[in-house]
Order: sequence, then C-alpha cells, then structure tokens
Amino acid sequence: MPLPLTVEIRKVSNYVGQEVAIQGWLYNLRESGKLLFPLFRDGTGIIQGVVAKNAVSPEVFDRVKNLTQESSLRVTGKVRAEKRAPGGYELDVADLETVQAVPVDSAYPITPKEHGTEFLMDHRHLWLRSTRQRAILGVRHEIIKAVRDFFDGRGFTLVDTPIFTPAACEGTTTLFEVDYFEDKAYLTQSGQLYNEAAAMAVGKTYCFGPTFRAEKSKTRRHLTEFWMVEPEVAFARLDDVMVLGEELVAFVVAQVLEKRQAELKTLERDVSKLEKSATPPYPRLSYDEAVEILRKKGSEIQWGGDFGGTDETWLSEGFDKPVLVHHYPTAVKAFYMAPDAQRPEVALCVDMLAPEGYGEIIGGGERIPSYELLLQRIEEARLPRQAFEWYLDLRRYGSVPHAGFGMGIERVVAWICGLEHVRETIPFPRMLYRLTP
Repeated sequence: MPLPLTVEIRKVSNYVGQEVAIQGWLYNLRESGKLLFPLFRDGTGIIQGVVAKNAVSPEVFDRVKNLTQESSLRVTGKVRAEKRAPGGYELDVADLETVQAVPVDSAYPITPKEHGTEFLMDHRHLWLRSTRQRAILGVRHEIIKAVRDFFDGRGFTLVDTPIFTPAACEGTTTLFEVDYFEDKAYLTQSGQLYNEAAAMAVGKTYCFGPTFRAEKSKTRRHLTEFWMVEPEVAFARLDDVMVLGEELVAFVVAQVLEKRQAELKTLERDVSKLEKSATPPYPRLSYDEAVEILRKKGSEIQWGGDFGGTDETWLSEGFDKPVLVHHYPTAVKAFYMAPDAQRPEVALCVDMLAPEGYGEIIGGGERIPSYELLLQRIEEARLPRQAFEWYLDLRRYGSVPHAGFGMGIERVVAWICGLEHVRETIPFPRMLYRLTP
C-alpha cells in the first residue's frame, strides 16, 4: 500500500476523512481510561490525536502512552472535524513512529507550570517552541514581509549596507569596537550614511538588517542588537518622509490584522486598538507643542531636552494612533540632520511614537545637503574627517535635498503583539546582561 501523504497541521482541513502523516513533536499528553489524547505540533499548528486502545495494536498504544514531552515523531491517522478540539480537527491515530524519545531522566525543562523570566531566557532555545512564542515569531515574520512588500511595491531598491564601519553614525558613546586585522572597526549603528550614497545612485532605496548600540540600558525598550529598516529618498523633504512613514506603519498593521488573526488571538491582543492605526493620516505635534503638553502633565522637561521613555508614554496617551513629533532641537539630533532654515535651532526631523506607551518606532528627517555645513558639523562633533571623506563626496558631486528614516522592527513587534518587553520580540535577544543562548 502507498504511504500516507505527509501534510502540515495548518492544512489538515483539506484532508478531512483521509489518512495522512504528520511529522512533529509531542506538545502534551492527556489520558482518560482506554483513550489517549496526545497533542502534536509541527511548527505550523497543533492538532489533538485520539488513540483508542481497541483501535490500535498494544505496541502502538504503549508507544503513545509512554511518549515524553517534545519527543519527535511521525504519526499517521485519519483527519476528522471536531469543533471542540484545538484548531477544530482531530487525528484518529493509526500508527506512530518515534524519531527521538526524550529520556525520562532528562525531562523537557519547560512544563505547564510557572517559570521565572530568567529561567525562560536561559532556555530561550526551547522556549521558542511554546504557543505564545511561535505566535510572536509569526507576527514578526508578517511585519518583515509587509515592510518588504511596501517598499518593493513602491519602486524602492534594496541595497545592503555594511556591518563593519570605520566610524560612528549615531554617537561615539554607543559603539561596539571590534578588532579588524591590524585596525579597529565598529559594528554598525545604522546603515543610513551608506544608504544616502545608494539614494544618489537609484533614487529610492532601503536597507534592512541588524544594527548595534552599546547602550548600558536595562529598559523594556532596549536591545544591544536589533533589526532596522531604513528608507532613503533623493529630492525628498521632511513632509515626504512623514507621509512615507505613516503609510508604511499603516500598511504593516493592516497586513498583520488581515493575515495573523490566529496569532493575535493566541497573544490575547485587543485588535480594536490596532485597527485605528491601519488608516493614515496620523496626528502630528511640533516639539514645542509636545513640551507644552508634557509640562502640563507634570514633566520637568525643559525646552532643548530630549524626551525620555516616560515623556514618550505621556505624549502617546492622548492618541489612539501613532503620533508624529517633529522639529526637535538641533542639539539633540545627529550631526547629519538638516536645520530648519527659518529656525536653525530646530532640525527638520521627526519621531513617530506608537500608542499605548510603546515609545519611538521611527526616527528620521532631512539630511544636510551642504558640503560646508556638513563639514562644520563633523568637526564640531570631533569625528575623524578622514573616515567621512567618502560621505562628504556625496555633497561634492551632485548633492540634492534628501531624507529618510529608520524603523526598529522589535519595537513594532512589541507594540503590535502587545508585549511588555522587547526581549520576546526577537528569537535570541542581546541585552546588557545577556549574550546567551
């Protein structure tokens, strides 16, 4: 007889009444008299198996009964619709082959009981198998796919930027220094400077990859290694990238709401709070207006200071969509940020703050197009001119107004999933006191 077709659990609805094979792991096992109810998972979903003692051989019944959590297996059986079962379908098990049995004396360490955060983080490589963590991975995947679809569909060219860089981009105090043969290099803080070069070549570009910040921060919003998407557009102004940013975020939210309802349900996310963010435009505040709002709320911030996490939370409280705060003081922004010609003390920049207290998810603005002013800023920041000669070349040869931004993937995942801490937003987080597993 031909072997049963191997199918993914997420597709079993197409095989009701048919015998199929599933390859995966034992998620849980419940026993009731002469019936066994194993839960099988394969990475695409979970299905409940039913093993009746009088319907299978004694060897198969004992094999299932003695399975240990997370043992790998191949199971065959007939698919049956059952509304009460997880996922709405059950598998009447006919046979089961154990691929690798987890020994009883080294039981799977993550059980249904409560575990502390540190224990779970130490076992992150196994914690990823849980229903909740797999749901987060699914949403993260959808966010990344939506980002790529958004830019690819609007004529942007993906250009990969280097991980090793010769100098700082976002400030010299947050650089990871590494040995580079006989020299020193740094892990990238941003692909933006190289992205500007790409924009002068292709007009509209984006880079998408890991970035690194050596911030000694232990807040729920910070990682030392995170992923960022950074578009850059030649001839664009601040208003252009503000519109681009809100259209991007709205598109991402809409895609997740459309395609990841099951995952959001697993995460118990209140989707009504997300639905409002699927439609632009978003509210906007000048930095001046934001400071006034914060002062009225009791913040001690003075004009000229940058916003802290609490300030960002307070600002977002008054809105049910992301809010764009623009024209921050030039002094708190990076050396390459263009000043407003009418008010040089403020920069042509914008931060997007997510609602529900999730903080900044986008930061960007116009770049300085002037050779003379950019050189002045590099010198004021005491950056090594030699390392930036190539960047100055972009202002020597056909400089144009241009603008862009960076969007942190992990903060967007945290917001959309409704997570308390960014450590769950990335498969293997790197934080101030965590470099393993």
